[in-house]
Amino acid sequence: MTETPSETTDLKAQYTAQVAADLERNAKEQDRLRAEIDALQEQLQGMQRDQSVLVNMQQALGVVTPEAAPEAEGVAAPSVPRQKAATTSETGKRTRAKKATPPPPQGGKQTKKSAAAKTTAPTKAQPTLVELIRRHLTEQSEPRSAAEVAAALTQAHPDRRIQTNVVRTTLEGLVAKSNAQRTRQGSSVYYTAPDAQEPSTSPQAESESESESAQAKG
Repeated sequence: MTETPSETTDLKAQYTAQVAADLERNAKEQDRLRAEIDALQEQLQGMQRDQSVLVNMQQALGVVTPEAAPEAEGVAAPSVPRQKAATTSETGKRTRAKKATPPPPQGGKQTKKSAAAKTTAPTKAQPTLVELIRRHLTEQSEPRSAAEVAAALTQAHPDRRIQTNVVRTTLEGLVAKSNAQRTRQGSSVYYTAPDAQEPSTSPQAESESESESAQAKG
């Protein structure tokens, strides 16, 4: 059977609508993945900053890590006696000079501590995006959308690159961990701190319990 022009037109319209729907879904999925990647990159940068701070503090305290300890015991221990034997066999003045050189390392440790303190000061002043969002929500008395949160953080921290998609993904992560609450008003989604909606009923409950206990005592 041959298809009529009307049937071919209907099939073409169906295929066109299907392709358009698939393209739209593909674009939305790409946006979601980009937002997740940006959020993960932000978290990774925060963890890297924390790691550098901890490493500097560990070096300033003079703590030897477990990974470096075997090298110091297995490699440096046998090499020291050989060096001492060689130097003592050649001249005794070199060994005396080596014994008289401990004071400089103390100054070197102090310079390392001061350098570590200088390097740790600016890194501690850079909180992660999750901390900034949680702090912002706790300071707000009304629900805020992801765009409003991103705009407020961008104004408060102009030196940081804050995107609305990353903020929305981070807020959803806080909601999943019960660190934030999500409410929907029409087609818009708003976020609040986890304990923002609880205090409305607690004072009445406390007053009622106090009156009941007073009546029981009376």
